[in-house]
Parts: sequence; structure tokens; C-alpha cells
Amino acid sequence: MRDRSPSVSFRSARSLRRAAAAIAVVALGACGTPPPTHFHSLMPLEVASRAGAPVAAPASGAVIVLEPIRMPAQVDQPQWLVQVGDSVALLEQERWASPLRDEFRQALLEELIVGQGAVEARTLPAPAAAPARIAIDVRRFESLPGNEARIAGSWTITSSDSRVAASRCEWLIREPAPGQLAALAPAHRRAVARLGVAIGQVLARGRRGDAGACPTLD
Repeated sequence: MRDRSPSVSFRSARSLRRAAAAIAVVALGACGTPPPTHFHSLMPLEVASRAGAPVAAPASGAVIVLEPIRMPAQVDQPQWLVQVGDSVALLEQERWASPLRDEFRQALLEELIVGQGAVEARTLPAPAAAPARIAIDVRRFESLPGNEARIAGSWTITSSDSRVAASRCEWLIREPAPGQLAALAPAHRRAVARLGVAIGQVLARGRRGDAGACPTLD
């Protein structure tokens, strides 16, 4: 899929002012009482309510191995790295609950299992078929306060089972995150969930021996 992402600069002066104001609020208190630290997660908040619900996609039964996520080192840290215009800022008081690559992997795995009906190979005593191995390369994980969350990269699905079609897809996902700084966390959660749905669709086709075209996610 062709990357049609815009420049890292905000699309309007209004967005830039909103972002600067949000980051200024975070910085308040540097000369007084330190502001509280907020912890955020990529794990979907609705997982518990979806457990046992009908599977939304036809990937039920696909046995998978989700490889460790590859992610740029500059964003793979506890503190949020956000973009304001042409600059970036590291926010000490806004943090991920665990290492970002782990958050990403666990959230994606939850979507594949709970939302898409896949089965993790390690939970089976002896899988009847070779699992589909999923490798995710996240090349961009961008947070634009007052604007949007953006992730981009590629996935590769392979299997030693010749009946399962292999696939490689490029993807770019944007989710709006207007208003407060905290809106970035749910926006990134939605983006990861959309990625899981798309992979679930490809898994379903691959089990039928049809690699098909990569989904359009932008």
C-alpha cells in the first residue's frame, strides 16, 4: 500500500496552538509541586465484555504465533514522544504502562484472539497444523496532540503448511485525536485494533489458500 501520509507539521495553526497548549499544561508545576504521572495502555478496554461473544470475523480457529514487534527505538520507551510542528517533545508525566513494543504486541494479540477468533499456538498441547507466523515491523508510531495518532509499517504472514497462503502487506492507519492530550491513547488503541481486524481478514483468506489483496487501512 502506498504511504500517503502528510507532513509531520500540523495541518493548521489552530491544531498547532492546541498541541502547544496541551503540552504547556503538562509542563506546569515544574517550579512547584510535580504534576502526577499518568499511565496509559494500548490494551483494548472492552476485552472483558467481548470475551465469549460471537467472533466478528471468519478467522476463527487460525493457529498463530505472533513474533516480537519491531519498533523504532526513539518511541520504544516509557515516556510519550509527541510531535509539535517540526519538533518532538518527551513527556515525563505521560507514560505507557509497560514497554511500548510489549503494549503493542499484547493489544494486537488480544484483538486477534478475542476479536478475530485466532488461537495462540503455545496454548495448544499439540497443534494439528503448522501455525501461521505473524511478523510486525512498525516503522512509524506518531502522536500528534490535538490532531491524530498514526502508525505505519508492514506485516508478514508465513507458514510451513503449504495449504496456507503467505502474505506481506504495507499499512498506514490514522485515527483522530482531537482535544486533550489524553485522547492520543484511545486513538492509538483504535489504530492497533484496526490492524488486528485487517490481519484477521487476511488469516481467514489464507486458510482458504487465497492470499488476496492487502486491505486498505488509511
